[in-house]
Amino acid sequence: MKKGTEKVTTVDQYMATVPDAVLPAVEKLRQAIRSAAPKAEEVISYQIPAYKYNGMLVGFGVAQNHIGFYVMSKSILESFTKDIQKYSIATGTIRFPMDEPIPVALVKKIVKARIDENTALKASKLKK
Repeated sequence: MKKGTEKVTTVDQYMATVPDAVLPAVEKLRQAIRSAAPKAEEVISYQIPAYKYNGMLVGFGVAQNHIGFYVMSKSILESFTKDIQKYSIATGTIRFPMDEPIPVALVKKIVKARIDENTALKASKLKK
């Protein structure tokens, strides 16, 4: 984010803080998420864009040297190990290099897997 910005309350406000050099990639990531989860609510959580659908789904943020894609699920990351091995990974996060295209198809697959995971989790809680 650009220095000196106020706290953001909407994703559009967050996007306005993204440096011009990475804005197209970040917008592509945002559109991939929205395409895969059209019913998800777009929110700001911990000062980053996040998506809610039957609970927190995914989020993203711009760091100094990468674009973070916050999957918010260790099990989903583990199920995509082969697909994400070329990226730097942290707990629940895939770090996309700023100088490479966003892997839109992979993002959509992960978002859909998270939707399935959240839906199953919600269903199991309702049965109790």
